[in-house]
Amino acid sequence: MIERALIDLRDALASLELGLELASAPAARHARDEVVAQVDDYLLPRLRRMDAPLLMVVGGSTGAGKSTLVNSLVGTTVSPSGVLRPTTRAPVLACHPDDVGWFEDDRILPGLSRTTGAGATDGSAGLQLVPTERLPPGLALLDSPDIDSVVEANRLLAGQLLAAADSWLFVTTAARYADAVPWDLLHAARDRGTAISLVLNRVPPEAAEVAGHLQAMLAERGLEGTQLLVVEETVTHDGLLPTEALAPVRGWLDALADDAQARAGLVRRTLEGALDSLGPRVRTVEAAAAEQRQAAAELDEALDRVYADAHDEVDDAVKSGALLRGEVLARWHEVVGTGDLMRALEGRISWVRDRLRAAFSGGGGDAEIEGAVLTGVEVVVHAAADRAAERAAGAWRGHAAGRELLAGAPRIDAVSSSLREATAEEVRGWQGYVFDLVREEGAGKRTTARLASLGVNGAGLTVMLAVFASTGGLTGAEIVVAGGTSAAGQKLLEAIFGDQAVRTLAARARTDLLARVDRLLAAEAERYRALLADAAPGAEAPERLSAALGELERAR
Repeated sequence: MIERALIDLRDALASLELGLELASAPAARHARDEVVAQVDDYLLPRLRRMDAPLLMVVGGSTGAGKSTLVNSLVGTTVSPSGVLRPTTRAPVLACHPDDVGWFEDDRILPGLSRTTGAGATDGSAGLQLVPTERLPPGLALLDSPDIDSVVEANRLLAGQLLAAADSWLFVTTAARYADAVPWDLLHAARDRGTAISLVLNRVPPEAAEVAGHLQAMLAERGLEGTQLLVVEETVTHDGLLPTEALAPVRGWLDALADDAQARAGLVRRTLEGALDSLGPRVRTVEAAAAEQRQAAAELDEALDRVYADAHDEVDDAVKSGALLRGEVLARWHEVVGTGDLMRALEGRISWVRDRLRAAFSGGGGDAEIEGAVLTGVEVVVHAAADRAAERAAGAWRGHAAGRELLAGAPRIDAVSSSLREATAEEVRGWQGYVFDLVREEGAGKRTTARLASLGVNGAGLTVMLAVFASTGGLTGAEIVVAGGTSAAGQKLLEAIFGDQAVRTLAARARTDLLARVDRLLAAEAERYRALLADAAPGAEAPERLSAALGELERAR
C-alpha cells in the first residue's frame, strides 16, 4: 500500500543522521528535511482525501503584491499588506465557509496551530483560516510569507507551505521577474511536478514586451505551458485592485472553480509529480548517507590503528621487563634481597621460601609490592593512552569530517580525567585474579602444603613479577632481569607448582592483564566514537532507506 510505503520512507529519512560535515551534507540534509515535510504536509493528506478542496498557495518575493492579490480576490482585507517588511507573518488561508472543516484539523500542515476569522492571528506562525463567500467551494487560497524574507523563519515557512500545495499561484513583478530566488523555487516546482500559474504583477503600459520575455524564459527553463496572468500597474482602492486590473486572475480562477474535472486533473498532476520526484531526491540522500558511512569507517579505522598501537606499547612494556625496573624492583629488593636469593638458589630452596614467607607474613612487604605494581602499570597505560589520544586527534584533524567533529567537542587529545582511577581499579582487579589463580592451582593436597610455606600473596606477587619478566609466559628459558628477579621467581614457583603449572599461571595472568588494558583503552577511544555515533548515520541506515524507496516504487 502506497500510504504505508510513504510512512516507512518518511520514518527512514527522519531518523537519518547526516552530521558529518562532508561536501554533500548540506544538500542532502535539505533534501531529507524537504521530503519528510512534503510527505507529512502534502502527500499523505492528499492521498487520504483525494476529494478535499484544491489548495492553491500564493507565493512570491518581498513586495510582489501577494497579499494585495489575495485580498482583492476575496474582496476584503484578510491578509495585511504594506510598505513595512516583512508584512505577512502568519499564513492566511481563505476558503468558502463550507470548506473550512477540511482545514480546521491537522489533516494538512499538522505542525501549525489554527485560528479562525480575519484578524484572528496572534502574530505567531499558526494558520489563520478565513471563511469567505467570494471563493467558490472546492478551492482555497493560502497567502504565504515572502520566499526571500529577511526573517529566516518566514522563508522556511514559505517553503513548507509551497511544498504542501496542490498548485502554486506565483506572483512576481515587471521589475523583478528575472531575480534568482523566484527562479530557484520555480525550478524546484518543475522538478517536483507541481502545477504552477504565474502572475506578472504591476506591468506598466509601456512595458508590454515584458510578458513575452517572461514566456520565453519559462520555455527555456522547462516551464513552457505555465499559465501566465498579467496584472497591469494600477492604483489600489482601499488596498484592493480594481476589477478591470484583477480580471485576468479572477476569470482564470473562476473557470478553474467551475470545472471540477480540471481541478481534479491538476491535483492528480501535482500528486504524481511529487511522487515521481521522490526517487531522485531520496537517492541523493542515500548517496550522501553512504558517503557518511564511508567517512565514519575511515575515522573509526584511524581509532583502531592508534589504540592498537597503544595496546602494543603496553604489551611491549610487559614483555620487555620494563615494569620490573624502578619502584617494583626496589620494593622487591627491600623485601627479600635479590642477591641473597640468588646465592640460595644454588642450594637450599627451602631457605628461600622461608625468607619470602617471613617477608610477606610480616604485614607490609606484599602491600608495598602490590602498590609498586599498581603504579608501574598505571604509568605505562597512562603514557600509551596519552600518546594514542594525541595521535587520534591528529588523524581526525587530517579528515574533513573528523576536523569538524573535534572543533565542536571538548578537548580530547589527551587522556581522560577518569583514566587513573579506572586503571587502579583494573590493576587491583588483576591482582585479585592472580591471587585466585594461585589458590586454584594450589588446591591439590601436596601443592597446598607447599603453597602454605610461601603464602598466596607471596606466590601471587611472584607470578606477577614473572609476567613482567617473560615473553609469552614462562617457557623454560629464564630471562634474568635486573639482578636475577625472574630466575628467583621462576625457581620458587616451580618448587611449589611445577614448571608446566608455572607456564600456565603466567600465561593466564598476562592474558588477563592485557584484556584489562584493552578495556581501559577502549573506554578512552569511546570518547571519539561517541562523537562519531552522534553524527554519522547508523550502519543499517543506507540499506533501510534503499529498502523503503524500493517498497514505495513497488507500491506505485
